[in-house]
Amino acid sequence: MEINEYLKKIGEAAKNAAVSFSVLGADVKNKALLAVADALETNMQDVLESNRRDYERAAEKGIGPVLLDRLRLDEKRMGDIIRDIRKVASLDDPVGSVIDSRVLPNGLSLTRKRIPIGVIGVIYEARPNVTADIASLCIKTGNVCVLRGGSETIETNQMMIKHIRQGLSSAGVSSEVVQFIDNTDRELVAEFLRMDQYIDMIIPRGGSRLSALCRAESTIPVIIGGFGISHIFVDETADLKRSIPVIMNSKVQKPSACNALDTLLVHRGIADRLFELLVPELNSNGISVAADEESFETLQKLDCKKLEHADEKTFDTEWLSMAMGIKMVDGVDEALDHMHQHNASHSDSILTNSLNHAEKFVNSAGSAAAYVNASTRFTDGGQFGLGAEVAISTQKLHARGPMGLEELTTYKWICAGDYLVRS
Repeated sequence: MEINEYLKKIGEAAKNAAVSFSVLGADVKNKALLAVADALETNMQDVLESNRRDYERAAEKGIGPVLLDRLRLDEKRMGDIIRDIRKVASLDDPVGSVIDSRVLPNGLSLTRKRIPIGVIGVIYEARPNVTADIASLCIKTGNVCVLRGGSETIETNQMMIKHIRQGLSSAGVSSEVVQFIDNTDRELVAEFLRMDQYIDMIIPRGGSRLSALCRAESTIPVIIGGFGISHIFVDETADLKRSIPVIMNSKVQKPSACNALDTLLVHRGIADRLFELLVPELNSNGISVAADEESFETLQKLDCKKLEHADEKTFDTEWLSMAMGIKMVDGVDEALDHMHQHNASHSDSILTNSLNHAEKFVNSAGSAAAYVNASTRFTDGGQFGLGAEVAISTQKLHARGPMGLEELTTYKWICAGDYLVRS
C-alpha cells in the first residue's frame, strides 16, 4: 500500500527531526519540558474551551459515559497534566546511562548504553491527557512522537499540540519532534500502521478492537497494553474486614480505568461472611453484580440490589463502569486457573494472610502487575514513581506494566579496543 502524501510528509518530518533530537542533552530537554508546561498553563482556557466543544459534540452523538469521562478536561485535570510534565522534567534522564560493562579476556571493552528508540507512533481514543503524557515522555527520552488521537477529541488535541509546539520553539527545540495527524479519516490508520520506513514502534491506547487491528495490520513493532480483566481473589485466610476497603477502592476509585476491578473471586469457605460485609457497600455505591449461581443465591438472600446471573460473557468483560462479576472458587489454584482462562494480563491481586498462598499467586499469575493485599488501582506510572506513562503494557516484550522513561529507550553496544583484531 502506498503511503499518501499527507502521512508521508509527517513521517519524513519525524524521521528527520529524530536525528538531531536524539543527541540533545538532559538540560536542553528539561528546559523544553518546563516551557511546554508553562505554555499549557498560560493557555489553559483555550484548551478547556476546545474540550468543552468536543465534549458537547460527543454527548450529542450519544457516546457512553465511560468515554465521555475520559475525554473531559477541567482545571483540576489540566493542572494534573501540567504537574506530570514538570514531574517528568525532574526525573533522571535514562538516555546515555550505562546498563552494564565488562572487559573481555582479549582486551575488548563492552558497554551497553541506553539510547532513544527513535520515532514512536501512538494511536489513542478519547483521552486528551495522552497527548501531553506521550509528548512529555518522548521529549524527555529524545524520541520523536507521531500522535493520532480520536475524532471525538480533535479540537482539544489540536489546541494542546499547538501550545506544546509553541513551548518547544520557545525553548529553542524544534517543534517537529511532536507530530500530530489531524486528519480523522479512519482509513488513514491502516496506512499509518505501515509506515515502517519512518516509525520505529507503535503503541495503541484504546480498546481491544484497536489493539487487535494494530496486531493484525501493523508492519511496525506494536506494544499492546491497557486491556485485560482485573481480578481480586479473597483467600480463606484474608482479614475480611480489611479486605472490603481494598475491593471497593479497586472498583469505585475510578471505575473507567483499565486497572479497575472486573472480577471478584471469593474462597467458598469465607464467602458468606465476606458477602455480609460487602453487600451494603455494593448497594450504597450502586454497583451492578453478575454472579455465578452459588454466589447469586447468597447475594440475593442478603438483598444485593443490582444483581443478575452471570452468563458466558461475564468473566471475559472489562466493565469500565460500576459493574463487576463475582464467582466462588475452592482456593488459590482454582482462582489462578480461572484467571488464566479469562485474560488476567493487566492487574490482579490476592487478599491473604498466607505467605505461601501469596507467593504462589504472584509467581503463577500472568499479570503485568500482581498485588498482595493491595488495590489494583496502583498500576499507574505516577503511582509507581515513573512520572506519566506512555502505556500499560500487558505483553511480555519488550516492556511490561506502566511504561515510563526507561521503557522508551533501547540500547547499543559500545565496543572499544587498542587497535584490536579478532584472531
